Amino acid sequence: MAERILVTSALPYANGPIHIGHAVEYVQTDIYVRFLRSCGKDVVYFCADDTHGTPIEINASKQGLKPEEFVARWYDSHQADFRDLGVSVDYFHSTNSPENKHYAEYIYGQLKDRGDIEKRDIEQAYCEVDKRFLPDRFIKGTCPNCKAADQYGDACEKCGKAYSPTDLIEPRCALCGTPPVRRKSSHLFFKLSLHADFLQETLRKPGFIHPGLATQLQGFFEQGLADWDISRDGPYFGFSIPGETDKYFYVWLDAPIGYIATTEKWAKTTGKAKSALDYWAEGSDARIIHFIGKDIVYFHALFWPAVLKEAGLKRPESVKVHGHLTVNGEKMSKSRGTLIPVRSYLDHLDPSYLRYFYAATLGAGVEDLDLSLKDFRLRVNGELVNNIGNLANRSLSMLAGGALEKRLAPATKEGPGKALVEAALARVPEVREAFEKLEYRNAIRIITEISQSANGFLQNAAPWAKVKTDPEAARADLSDAAEVAYLLGALLTPVIPLVTEKLFVQLNAPPLTFEALATARYPLLDRSRPVGTPEPLLPRLEEERVNAILGQPAAVEPAKEEKKGKGEKAEKKAAESKPAEAKPAAPAVEAAPGEIEIGDFGKVVLKVGKVLAAERVPKADKLLKLTVDLGEGQPRTICSGIAEAFQPEQVQGRNVVVVANLKPRMLRGIESRGMILTAGPGGKNLSLLDPGDMPPGSEVK
Repeated sequence: MAERILVTSALPYANGPIHIGHAVEYVQTDIYVRFLRSCGKDVVYFCADDTHGTPIEINASKQGLKPEEFVARWYDSHQADFRDLGVSVDYFHSTNSPENKHYAEYIYGQLKDRGDIEKRDIEQAYCEVDKRFLPDRFIKGTCPNCKAADQYGDACEKCGKAYSPTDLIEPRCALCGTPPVRRKSSHLFFKLSLHADFLQETLRKPGFIHPGLATQLQGFFEQGLADWDISRDGPYFGFSIPGETDKYFYVWLDAPIGYIATTEKWAKTTGKAKSALDYWAEGSDARIIHFIGKDIVYFHALFWPAVLKEAGLKRPESVKVHGHLTVNGEKMSKSRGTLIPVRSYLDHLDPSYLRYFYAATLGAGVEDLDLSLKDFRLRVNGELVNNIGNLANRSLSMLAGGALEKRLAPATKEGPGKALVEAALARVPEVREAFEKLEYRNAIRIITEISQSANGFLQNAAPWAKVKTDPEAARADLSDAAEVAYLLGALLTPVIPLVTEKLFVQLNAPPLTFEALATARYPLLDRSRPVGTPEPLLPRLEEERVNAILGQPAAVEPAKEEKKGKGEKAEKKAAESKPAEAKPAAPAVEAAPGEIEIGDFGKVVLKVGKVLAAERVPKADKLLKLTVDLGEGQPRTICSGIAEAFQPEQVQGRNVVVVANLKPRMLRGIESRGMILTAGPGGKNLSLLDPGDMPPGSEVK
């Protein structure tokens, strides 16, 4: 039997829209799932709305709705967002479902029968104004550990320590702001403390969780694992606990059970499995993989595996954890307009841009990633549109022209075109390994390098110059470039499926998969079939379109001057790249630099360089050490003062403009041979000048 894989994303809470921070996880998961499908794997991808808890009950009441009506509205909205973002779940369900109720009661019964449930009287915060016990997230106060203000009642967002709501300093009700009183109530606890040895063993398993997170979780063992309160007092929107009066399952008990419930619903609906137990039974041969954000690691790496073990169910093989998203270097915020709903993004921009940018930024670690709108626009234009999209369009447009009649040339037995395609095919295992390891940014780096090589090949071959004098030679060059475009379509399908679908249609070729690439040889295309009708795969991103997702107008463009000569192009490009809000006031005439002759400017040699590697310079906050290919045989080392504006991984693989004849100088003990051109006032406000998809060593004039 083929290996079966079940993949999940964390469940979105049915209390508001999905925003672009949530989308990091759904895009990350979807890329992985689409990659597995392309490899021919038997994989299913499930998600669901998380629908229970006090916030939903209270917000539904404020809108005059029953909780069931309230969550139903978000269910439709969330499904539409998943669909339009291109997230290909096999089933999207709800935790407020018969399947989830069944498995919640089943698991609770198993835990109770094994002696893992204990009833205890506890003191809880009670609001006398709102007449209710206050759940953790409805109490705020000062953290008892680090003294950070305005923290919730379960864990501190600053220091990460978990605690009891009664430990908060100066607690207050999050609903009305009054200090709560303490009252006793009987609650049910899952005895997590009994499972410390099992959980330590789980954390040590290779591949279960990122090693850094496994180390971080040791803090919970050092202070002693706390037993988990799995019950809540009414009023509460959730499932009532069998055999108890006015007690409900805590949302964090039944939320992860939603993974199992969704599997059950999918099995019933499609008939592709007998039940959820085909995947979730203890002896199942299926692999279970969870994708989550780093803020819910405790629940998925400690609480959830222990519950599954005691219930006699299969534990996840791996928990893949990502960091948080910032926008323009700041935490997402409603007040700043950076808490952007996915729908607001989709109303203005194609999802392929965002999917590509996330892939180009994501690694396997848990570091946060930043959606700098400026870098987003420049990177998408420079790599996806100008490099990858341009390769497909320039090769297919010429092939579809009148002289070449949409016909591909027969495959050649030898020559630079065949060597180009075979070199590209040789890099497929690198891309495959990068996707397998969730090192998406490495996959994108390799893909862009393949495309740059093909664009360089076309630049050197110049088929546009051969069309009239030697049309068959032009056809051969363009056909081999189209082969690489076809290969790129296969490699990018997990990331931008809507774009590659259009590419395959334009090539008049069936979709190419990673499974097929495992044994593929040159030529990849059926050369007897005509190509289709070409058109640009994606338009360039314009500043006003990008800023529209924040509801901000584009920066005012500076007045454009009439061109005076080729020597002024670099200066003009720098001026246009500088953000308007960062420009200083116009200087007085006498302070302006003196005019120079064209011969003075001609002394400066500007070339296109490709950044092969980038790293920080020790004890130098502003410097990055770059290894740059200038088409000279050996790459150069250049120290550039851009470290405040760019992380090393953000510049690796990018094309830049280099002052190539600058006298070498020593910086921090490193000989720097050149200078990278940027626009902007400095510090964090810098843009790299983008020379497009020209090959390394090309002159900039």
